Amino acid sequence: MRSPITWVPTAYFAMGLPFVVLNMVTVLMFKDMGVEKGLIAFWTSLILLPWTLKPLWSPFLELFRTKKFFVIATQLVTGVAFGLVALSLTFSHFFLIAIIFLAIVAFSGATHDIACDGVYMSELSPSQQAQYIGWQGAFYNIAKIVATGGLVYIAGSLIKSLTPEGADAAATLLANRNAWMIVMGILSATMLLLGFYHIFMLPGKMKRAASAPTAHTSREVMAELWAVLREFFAKKYIWYYIAFILLYRFGEGFVVKIVPLFLADGREAGGLGLDNQQIGLYYGSFGAAAFVIGSLLAGYYISHFGLKRTLFSLCCCFNIPFAVYALLAFFQPESGWIIASGIVFEYFGYGFGFVGLTLFMMQQIAPGKHQMAHYAFASGIMNLGVMIPGIFSGWLSGWLGYSAFFIFVLMATIPAFIITWFIPFRYDSKGNLLQTEEAALMGADAEDIQ
Repeated sequence: MRSPITWVPTAYFAMGLPFVVLNMVTVLMFKDMGVEKGLIAFWTSLILLPWTLKPLWSPFLELFRTKKFFVIATQLVTGVAFGLVALSLTFSHFFLIAIIFLAIVAFSGATHDIACDGVYMSELSPSQQAQYIGWQGAFYNIAKIVATGGLVYIAGSLIKSLTPEGADAAATLLANRNAWMIVMGILSATMLLLGFYHIFMLPGKMKRAASAPTAHTSREVMAELWAVLREFFAKKYIWYYIAFILLYRFGEGFVVKIVPLFLADGREAGGLGLDNQQIGLYYGSFGAAAFVIGSLLAGYYISHFGLKRTLFSLCCCFNIPFAVYALLAFFQPESGWIIASGIVFEYFGYGFGFVGLTLFMMQQIAPGKHQMAHYAFASGIMNLGVMIPGIFSGWLSGWLGYSAFFIFVLMATIPAFIITWFIPFRYDSKGNLLQTEEAALMGADAEDIQ
């Protein structure tokens, strides 16, 4: 049997790359191509919907083929789709065509997530899963650094080299287009190579064995999915928890699409006037590295003090650093070190605070008979909470201007502080029901007996 080290890092790198490109990199690509800010924020947010809805079709995958088949197929489909995005940039109505192909990338990428996690859980023993979980998370985040750091930096370098001296607007646009075509081509080649690599290296079979048990029918799967959903929404405090999931990242939803545009916009428009090389270095490399460090340190912080005692402080660490962008918009500093330091501070807080939300979903929402499925539902709701404000962020920032917009973002974080302060816990850090919950259950059982 092949060592997991030969496929876990590459599989989770392939998982992270499409999501990060769609969520952040395409924002800068479309800006360089002259697309209006409101349209960029709306469509690059909306096409992330498959990552919210993926739990709804996940039970149906194994009705048709194996998990390995879907991992490889989606990597190849994603590679081809990125290549078609590159070609679409040559058309006059490129934006609509590119969005269609990026939507295919989104559906393929979300399906890849399901299948890849399935391979990880089915092919590795519990001890191996624990052993390689660090590799999984590390390479998912390396994909983030490669995309928002490396690829954006490459795009900036190419734009500079392809833009002739004294170029007019048409020549500049042509240079931007050619640079981003090359970047999309690199993405296409990377995903295709990963797909071919995993044909040989990923464990499992491409086809279901003839002797394998007959899969459930679609009707049976649908009935099971409905039962899992019904149980999820019957959980105690579930509507409070759903509100908490939506509000915790509500401010981030407004910020995530606008920050790259703010960094790239000229100073006369209220931005910082950075080029793609600087954005790739400050935001994509330094910022992503700070996110990873913050996440690691938060794990130790929570394990020492417990999630119940630390959740509010984690919410503060997550949301308060958005004030950095309000300060940058107000003062518009020219020093690269000041700008980079602000971004690193915000990203560190982002990584530190994000762990609190994910752990809460694992420990307080997911426990029960269908733990994995309920965590997937919670994750989907979490993505929805980022997507909805992201859809409107472009038009809102254009209407308010950057300074007022980032002040609005800080106001939008206030509900997160309130709901986090009062949030009830059902389980302790070991997964045991708290005494108050046990007493409530005993009382309910006594009423049933009577």
